[in-house]
Amino acid sequence: MSDFPDFRSRAVLLDHARHSMSFYHPRCIDASGGMYHFFKDDGSVYDAQHRHLVSSTRFVFTYAMAYRHFGDPAYLEGLRHALRFLREAHRDTRHGGYSWLLKCDAGQREISDGTQHAYGQAFVLLAYSHAVMAGLDEARPWVAEAFEMMERHFWDAEAGLYADEASQDWRVRSSYRGQNANMHACEAMLAAHQATGERRYLERAHTLAFNITQRQAERCGGLIWEHYDTQWQPDWQFNIQDPANLFRPWGYQPGHFTEWAKLLLLLEARGAALGLDLSWALPTAERLFKTAVEKGWDAAHGGLCYSVAPDLTVCDADKYFWVQAESAAAAAMLAERTGDASYWHWYQRLWEYSWTHFVDHQHGAWYRILDQENRKYSDEKSPAGKVDYHTMGACYDIVAALAGASHG
Repeated sequence: MSDFPDFRSRAVLLDHARHSMSFYHPRCIDASGGMYHFFKDDGSVYDAQHRHLVSSTRFVFTYAMAYRHFGDPAYLEGLRHALRFLREAHRDTRHGGYSWLLKCDAGQREISDGTQHAYGQAFVLLAYSHAVMAGLDEARPWVAEAFEMMERHFWDAEAGLYADEASQDWRVRSSYRGQNANMHACEAMLAAHQATGERRYLERAHTLAFNITQRQAERCGGLIWEHYDTQWQPDWQFNIQDPANLFRPWGYQPGHFTEWAKLLLLLEARGAALGLDLSWALPTAERLFKTAVEKGWDAAHGGLCYSVAPDLTVCDADKYFWVQAESAAAAAMLAERTGDASYWHWYQRLWEYSWTHFVDHQHGAWYRILDQENRKYSDEKSPAGKVDYHTMGACYDIVAALAGASHG
C-alpha cells in the first residue's frame, strides 16, 4: 500500500490502538474466568484451556491502558475480570508466587507448570502497577507484595540483578541468568514508581539499567548479550541450537536494544529529578538504537531482523511484530529527546513497513512473525504471551512522547 496515515498524529495512533484492542475485546473474555490466550488471524480461539502468566498479566496492562485512554466502562470491567483471574487463579497460595501455566476446563483449574520465573513475576508487578494507575486501588498493596516477593526469592545483591528461574517451592537451581527478565523488571519498576511515587522502585530500575547496559555490556563488546552463567559472565553458546526460543533466543536482539533505549529515556526523564546519575543513559540509548537499525535492518525486504550473531551479522532474518513496534516507539522518543531528524526518518520507515506487512487492517492487531520476505508462517496471530501488549503499548508510548508536539 502506498497511502499512509500521519504516524505522528496522536489521533491516528490512538485509533490504531483502539482497532488493535477490538481484535481482543470482548472475544477474549471467558465468562468462567480470565481470558482466552490463543487466537487465529480471524479471532477464532484455537486453545480454550491453557492460560499463560505472561498473557494474563499483559491483558491487565492492555485493558488498563485502554480504559485510561478511552474511558469505556467495558474496558474497566475487562480490567477487573483480568485482574481477578491473575490474583485468584495464577497466585500460588501455598508457595507464594504465580504459576507459569494453568489448564482451565469447565471452571476447574490445575497447574500445568508451576515454575517461578522472574520474567513472569516482573509482569505481575507491572500488571498491579497499571491496575492502580487505572483506578483499582485494591491493587495498591499488591504492588509492594510483588516487589518484595521478587526481592526475597530472586534478588542477587552481589550481582545487583535478578536470578531467572526457581522451582514451584522457590529453589533457585538453574544456573541460567538472563538479561530479558531484568529488562522487564526495569520496566515494571518504572511502572511501580509511576503508580506509587515510591523512590525505591526508581532506584531499583536505575540499578538494573546500569548493571545491564553498562557493566554487563562491557563484558560483551559494549552491547547487551542475552545469556549469562551464575557469575554473570556471558554464555555465548546458550540456545545456539534453538535460536528462535520464545523467551531465550540466541544472539544479540536488535529489538531488545531498542526496547532498552526506550526504558533508558523513561528512566532519564524521571531519575534526574531525584538526583540519580543518568549522564550515561542518553548516549547508551542512542548507541543501542543506532546499532540495532544499522546491523538489523533488511535493506532488501524491509523491517528489522530478529537476531544478529556476536560478529553482528544477521543470524535470524525473520521479522517479529514486537521488534518493529518497540523500535518505532524508541525512535519517536529519541527524536523528541534529541531533536535529531534521523530518528524521525527511522520512525517513518518502521511504521510504513509495519503498516504494509504486519498490521491486519481487516480483523485488527498485528501478525506475529514473518519470514525474511515478509510471508506468514501460519494463521496463528496471537499465541500465548502476545495479546499485542507491545504494539498497543508502543502507540501509547509514542502518544506520550508527542504530547508536547504539534501533531494530533
